[in-house]
Amino acid sequence: VSIFGSARTKPDDPMYQAGEELARRLVDRGFGVITGGGPGIMEAGNKGAREADGTSVGLGIELPHEQGINEHVTLGINFRYFFARKVMFLKYSRGFITMPGGFGTFDELFEALTLLQTGKVTQFPLVLFGVDYWSPLVDWLKNTVEAQGCISPGDTDLFILTDSIDEAIDAMGEPTPQGK
Repeated sequence: VSIFGSARTKPDDPMYQAGEELARRLVDRGFGVITGGGPGIMEAGNKGAREADGTSVGLGIELPHEQGINEHVTLGINFRYFFARKVMFLKYSRGFITMPGGFGTFDELFEALTLLQTGKVTQFPLVLFGVDYWSPLVDWLKNTVEAQGCISPGDTDLFILTDSIDEAIDAMGEPTPQGK
């Protein structure tokens, strides 16, 4: 399961702590965890997975202003191009949990939503974790984008909006044998 979110989230932030807990619980259920391998929410996800003795994958990107792969990654790969990295997230993930983040997080979120909307991926759970953070976006999607006919009615049903770690984990279903 991929966990996305801001590289700027600090360890004392409740979302960082939720990222660690989400990852631990995913590993307990039998999933590996994939992040972008950087700091912030990505580090939290990798840390939680590693501390639970699970697979902790980091798909890094070569950027001029970011550090390399965080210390909690047990399997790391660096990419030069965003498109190649995005393919790997989608190819090897069972679902996405998207936590508060910036442009990079939005890029991954909307890529996944586009693939779900167009049927290029199916049976792919997508969670927006953090009701206060994501609600304004969801409201805009429903009240502006859908209202103007730019997305279809029901397209906002492609994701789950929650603050519940249990609900986010349950949305991912059960791991496939190769995912264990």
